[in-house]
Amino acid sequence: MNKTLYLLLIAGLAFASFTIGWISRTVSIPEPALPPLTPTKKISAFEQIMKEKQLKVVFLNAPSTYMIGVDGPQGFEYDLLKSYAKYLDVRLNVITAHTVAEALELSKRSDIHITSASLTKTPQREKKYNFGPSYFEVQEQVICSRDMLLSSKFPRDVEALSGLNIVVGADTSYIETLHALQKDGYDINVTTSKEYSTEDLLEQVAAHDIDCTVADSNIYSLNLRYIPDIAMAFSISKREQLAWILPKNASKLESDMYKWLNDYNQKGLMTQLKDHYYSYILFSDYYNTRMFYKRIKSRLHKYQKYFEQAAQKYEIPWTLLAALSYQESHWNPRAKSFTGVRGLMMLTKKTAKMLGVKNRLNPKESIKGGTRHLKQMLKIVPPEIKGENRLKFALAAYNIGFGHIKDARKLAKKLGLNENVWSDLKIVLPLLSQKKYYRNLKYGYARGAEPVKYVEYIYNYKDILENKSEELVTP
Repeated sequence: MNKTLYLLLIAGLAFASFTIGWISRTVSIPEPALPPLTPTKKISAFEQIMKEKQLKVVFLNAPSTYMIGVDGPQGFEYDLLKSYAKYLDVRLNVITAHTVAEALELSKRSDIHITSASLTKTPQREKKYNFGPSYFEVQEQVICSRDMLLSSKFPRDVEALSGLNIVVGADTSYIETLHALQKDGYDINVTTSKEYSTEDLLEQVAAHDIDCTVADSNIYSLNLRYIPDIAMAFSISKREQLAWILPKNASKLESDMYKWLNDYNQKGLMTQLKDHYYSYILFSDYYNTRMFYKRIKSRLHKYQKYFEQAAQKYEIPWTLLAALSYQESHWNPRAKSFTGVRGLMMLTKKTAKMLGVKNRLNPKESIKGGTRHLKQMLKIVPPEIKGENRLKFALAAYNIGFGHIKDARKLAKKLGLNENVWSDLKIVLPLLSQKKYYRNLKYGYARGAEPVKYVEYIYNYKDILENKSEELVTP
């Protein structure tokens, strides 16, 4: 073979071998792996609240939790969580539910931070939901029509529920309790409703549409003022805790709420809040409540415009003025006490003269004069007494005189109580009738229990009027 041709053949084979090797190497070597994607960190409920500057809360639309009153939103649980929002320096965003079932459904939304619906923390619920701190203690009670009290049909124990038509709300703790009793062998005819709230069912009991329902003790107590024709038969549960539902990823929110609630309790604010919503229930009774409702229909319309005029002039809620007048005179313009005070606002001759009231029996004059007198009491209430406490102190002074209020404040401080809050002052006022206390006080003896009852009755009547505000329209 030609030497030149041989060399060219060898060179070609070498080049082909190199090329095949290079291509093979290129194909077989993997590309450098891309770095793994960093997983997106899920934001916690607490971080979401602080980032968005809002606290989204589902409230059950009911007197025990949240409702719109004449002065705007109100309710024990609303005020409590409003305080928490203020503590966080965020806006409270309210989402309303009309039944417990609806509230529980809304709690599943990813954007909801707290569900507040007077929910008892039961073993079955704890399997489904993440509960935060407990804030109230209640018992489940069987509630029936008051008209049944005088009949053998009124139940006194679980066995007596047999044959009664009982309805409770769907997804409530009440149905859990009743089903447990059924499993224990008790004959209980119970149905559930997704349409009606516990308050709706209490109304149905009063109207004789159903025999009985079940409600927590706080719900029954609050509604007894608005629905007087119901009666508690007996309790069917031990004492249980109300708690809020929080999202699953809420450990930081939960710990923060425990810290805040502990501080809220230690400052005495929880006592004040409970006192505001529940204390005057103790002074409510069936007969007085029924008479009050009757007189709303038969008497109030004659004088409501005068209460509203005085309220506008002196910047005091007209419902409080009307409640004060009812406590004084039952809205009888010719009312007279054995001490000589007269009229709708029961003014003494001396006070009437000082206020420029010429005729104490004239409704318009009496209301204007009494309102002006209450305004004077408000002006002398010390500035360190804040909020609703100011009105309660002024009302107590209207009843007993401001001198005794000053004595009570002095005594409260001496006993280690807060002299600037009504919940502590009403503990001290009854002590003014005991010699060991009043002998060292400037104004001496006083029937101190009277202004306590006086203020609580007025706030009970005021609350009823505000609950019926849509029905009360000046003619």
